Amino acid sequence: MEVPTIARRSSWTGGAVQQRLRRLNLITTVPPLAIVGVLLLLTARTWWHVVIQVIGLVAALATAERWTAGDYLRVARPSFAVTAVVWLAGSLTDDPATFFGLSAVGSFLVPPLPRRRLAALAGFTALVAVLGAANVLVHDDRVGPRLIQYAAVPAVAVLLATGFMFASQRFFDLIAELEQSREREAELAVTRERVRFAGDLHDIQGHTLHVVKLKTALAEKLLDSDLDRARAELAEVRSLVGDTIVQTKELAHAQRRLNLSAELENAKNLFEAAGIHVHVERESEVDARAGELLGQVLRETTTNILRHAEARQVRITLSRSGIEIVNDGAAEDGEPELSGLSALRHRLAEHGGELRVSRTDGRFRTAAAFPAWRTGKGGR
Repeated sequence: MEVPTIARRSSWTGGAVQQRLRRLNLITTVPPLAIVGVLLLLTARTWWHVVIQVIGLVAALATAERWTAGDYLRVARPSFAVTAVVWLAGSLTDDPATFFGLSAVGSFLVPPLPRRRLAALAGFTALVAVLGAANVLVHDDRVGPRLIQYAAVPAVAVLLATGFMFASQRFFDLIAELEQSREREAELAVTRERVRFAGDLHDIQGHTLHVVKLKTALAEKLLDSDLDRARAELAEVRSLVGDTIVQTKELAHAQRRLNLSAELENAKNLFEAAGIHVHVERESEVDARAGELLGQVLRETTTNILRHAEARQVRITLSRSGIEIVNDGAAEDGEPELSGLSALRHRLAEHGGELRVSRTDGRFRTAAAFPAWRTGKGGR
């Protein structure tokens, strides 16, 4: 048997997204079932009816809870058998409310079927009606009203409940697809950032390597005719290569001069492309001396959020000599590893700055500041 759609949902998205979807399913499915079940319990006329209704309700709630986790078949199948027996017992003992458990469990089973769902729905409806019609076998008075109460009404209720579950499953599948699209947008944003880095690297090395190739070929030709000119060409090659090495190191360590305003705009565009809401607060104009290093912190943090977090919101706060980036979607609490920010921490320390990161209550905070500059005592 094919795995139903909802059972495959966990493979579509990350673990954090799956947990959010499960919580949403729990909130919208389990409480309504419990409330309706309790209200029906109030209609029970005997303790026997209370017992069998509770059994049916427990089976329905267990199936619903497992349905939200995408692992419900091993619970739903035995629950279906149990609730069918409960409905038959209720029908024979004159308790029309006992069909509730069976209708709930069946409504979870039918929509995720990969094919022949309409046939399954028709069979399920017929089963509920047949079990309810058994009431007239032991109660021969008012046959017509009893068939309506125990066969027609439960059958219609089953159709409505299953139709609701069809719509509900489609709704949550759409949410899962949107979450998948958001994750792909985040991956695309990171890829664009890598392409931009590759472009910067090409700008630095492409022209240099071409010039080195030409000058080396020229020096090779001049070795026999003009040794001094050949030496001069090789000296230029050595100087050019040295400059390129320095520029490449600066690029690799994010040491090229950055414009904080441009980095801020780029970060906003990347976050928005990934479906993340961005809020920027400017407490004051940023000190020009701090702009370059703070831009590096913002760029590195942006990449980290897009690659490692399940963020929905990001808040960026700029002060005269500092920046704070806070995002949700952090998986754990406690002190995190600095990872790619460790090199920037050392660079900031060399200029009297400090870089701090923390993770609490699902939020990750990255803060860089230059305390001495804030008081007007620092300098480069």
